Amino acid sequence: MDIYLPIASLSVNGLVIIGLGLLTGMLSGIFGVGGGFLTTPLLIFYGIPPTVAAASAASQVTGASVSGVLAHGRRGGVDYHMGGVLVVGGVLGTGLGALLFDALQRLGQIDTVINLLYVAMLGSIGGLMAKESITSLRAGADGARPVRARRHHPLVASLPGRWRFYRSGLYISPLAPLLLGMFTGILTMLMGIGGGFVLVPAMLYILGMGAQVVVGTSLFQILFVTMATTMMHALTTHAVDLVLAVLLLIGSVSGAQLGARFASNASPLRLRLVLAAIVLLVAVRMAIGLTWRPDEIFTVAAL
Repeated sequence: MDIYLPIASLSVNGLVIIGLGLLTGMLSGIFGVGGGFLTTPLLIFYGIPPTVAAASAASQVTGASVSGVLAHGRRGGVDYHMGGVLVVGGVLGTGLGALLFDALQRLGQIDTVINLLYVAMLGSIGGLMAKESITSLRAGADGARPVRARRHHPLVASLPGRWRFYRSGLYISPLAPLLLGMFTGILTMLMGIGGGFVLVPAMLYILGMGAQVVVGTSLFQILFVTMATTMMHALTTHAVDLVLAVLLLIGSVSGAQLGARFASNASPLRLRLVLAAIVLLVAVRMAIGLTWRPDEIFTVAAL
């Protein structure tokens, strides 16, 4: 079933794209991550231009985040006060990311930068996840681990001006979540990710938020920041391919339900180890793609 993607300017097998969305949706349901950090690399492997892959993946993450925010909101798992500050920072970050994206696009280096960012981010995060999982397995900690005392980072405590975030149980400067939101906004603009795999650990170990509101608040920020990112891409880079995004969304919604059922019967620690292996494999594949000499070398130059 060949479908023409108007922005990417190529024809693809629609079932393959839906299958990619199904795969990332299953990862979302199994591992509790947005899946956006794998959607863009998989699209690039399939032949979608990196700029179109990053912009379209962001719009897919927007749709996939809606149901998660509603579900966590009903259970009181969203700190809207903290989420609002993160959203403001994220929107500012998308603006900065758009300027950076445009500058790199004018230099002709945006595709290379996207690939390098993915290799660095996936390689480091996958390595840390694998190390933690292997250490825990060797120690026999396949069950519940002791809960670390919750405390925000000393740098957060040194920032001026403090607000009370009652749902999170924090009394910290709003500059900390604002800067964190800006950082994830820039990543979302450049890489097409939701940023949850960076945002959630930062909220836990840097801001010191309670685990019961971290996931819901992260999804709340991701929802609005990916909306802003999609609009920014549509207005500035014109790289959002709605046909591609819809096909991905069809697959990811179904995959998330299947993944959630599978995850309920599996060991969380072993699941993290599998996810780490997948992330590292994708990082290695992208690194090879940056260094391997193709059989045919060509260039497209403006006349």
